[in-house]
Amino acid sequence: MIIIPARVASSRFPNKVLADLGGIPMVVATARAVASVDDTAVATDSSEVADICAHYGIKAVMTSSSHQSGTDRINEAATHLGLDDEAIILNVQADEPFIEPEVVKSLKELTKKHRNDPDVMICSAYKKINSTVANDPNMVKVVINECGKALYFSRSPIPYDREGGFDGYRGHIGIYGYTKKMLERFCSLAHAPLEHTEKLEQLRALSHGYDIAMIEVDTKSFGIDTPEDLKNALKLL
Repeated sequence: MIIIPARVASSRFPNKVLADLGGIPMVVATARAVASVDDTAVATDSSEVADICAHYGIKAVMTSSSHQSGTDRINEAATHLGLDDEAIILNVQADEPFIEPEVVKSLKELTKKHRNDPDVMICSAYKKINSTVANDPNMVKVVINECGKALYFSRSPIPYDREGGFDGYRGHIGIYGYTKKMLERFCSLAHAPLEHTEKLEQLRALSHGYDIAMIEVDTKSFGIDTPEDLKNALKLL
């Protein structure tokens, strides 16, 4: 199942999940973009978001307002939905209205592949990026080993290009796949110092010795994190 965490109290861009995208609220546009891949629900602490989803025929699950992350919100929603331990859950951010169904399908297949691997806690995706994009701290970078597992994620351009001319940067796509069992385990782990330093929640899994399996995707999607991003999105529309 695809679960989209949606809260209105974003510090950088309040109410962005309800921002108007060509007459459609952003969270609705995102849900519609992925609805062909699997059953989809929005996890929210906002009655306004829930009412809007209901108006557009999208399932919504009310969750606690005390969650510190979207992952915790998804975990609660999955419990309310009665998903079993082996169920595959795909986490798609509410600010990704341009995410292509093919990208989410690729993540779904990767998660199926690793669903019985006790070492893989999370599955995720990346795309190739150039050095200019790699220098943007809002674009999270990932380095990967020869087995397709993440070694590290950072807002800094990694790896460090000592001699110049490196063209193998990978930009992380913020979608995640896990089984319900692994999602619960992740939420039970103690927060890690690296997670707080980089402000990247996935580093918790790596810090505790779990693997994150990665897949390369071809995507033109981008997250809408700021009002400027919204202006660019409206131009694209």
